[in-house]
Amino acid sequence: MPKVREGVTGVGVWAALNSCKPVALEDDVLVIGLPQGERELAGHLKVMATKRLMETLTSAAIGRPVVVRVIDGTTDADWQAQKRRDEQAKKLQDQAMNKLRAEMSAKVSWDSVYEQLSRRYAAVTNKSLPQNRARFFVEAIDIVASARKSQDQWDEMGERNFARCMERISQYSEIPTSIVAMYVLQKADEL
Repeated sequence: MPKVREGVTGVGVWAALNSCKPVALEDDVLVIGLPQGERELAGHLKVMATKRLMETLTSAAIGRPVVVRVIDGTTDADWQAQKRRDEQAKKLQDQAMNKLRAEMSAKVSWDSVYEQLSRRYAAVTNKSLPQNRARFFVEAIDIVASARKSQDQWDEMGERNFARCMERISQYSEIPTSIVAMYVLQKADEL
């Protein structure tokens, strides 16, 4: 601490350095704690210049690279509680990322089906003729039903994008959406 104090200025930083206590050295992480009533001082220790100075001096003293981590509390129990909070936060973050990946995957899949329907309809000649719209309808049902069968996850976002594709078929073929849905679900073996 005396060497760290020599390298920093400011009353807040000095107060934080005087209040902090080493809690643990675990997996090349030096855990420094501040008493519960002084958590507002943590910001002074987390300033990049101060943190880097503490890491450099500690790494030189120990003989290997060390990262400094500042926590609330000065006991091992406080550190264990922080690790549990970190673990829970990581689980929640992983769950959110997995959900986002699944939603993005489903959205991309249904977006590509939606675009494919648009391209197929654009290729139809004489769109005003009912027989040509009927041919498009049959082909579109096959496209959407095939995409539906390939889905391995069902969530609200995927269902909304699936419905959007059926609405697109309905719009192009001038057939009510519920009828389009019936044909798609029958073709997908869901009805």
